Amino acid sequence: MRRLVTTLLAVMIGGFVLIVAMFAIRLAGDRPAFPDMIALPDGVKAEAFTMGRGWYAVVTDDDRILIFDSASGALRKSIDIR
Repeated sequence: MRRLVTTLLAVMIGGFVLIVAMFAIRLAGDRPAFPDMIALPDGVKAEAFTMGRGWYAVVTDDDRILIFDSASGALRKSIDIR
């Protein structure tokens, strides 16, 4: 019984170390670059970017969400988030 508990403890510790290492490796990498194809209005900087089917959205530093058409790059909608 003691051997089983020791083995299970060792496996759990090893699994925990593995999970922490995987998070560290994943989070240590560089953030993906903002796509160059997106033309934002002058003076606006991107805070976040996401994509969906047929669209992509940019959250800007002036508290707006800009939704673009992925095929043409045209601005579909601008939403204030204040």
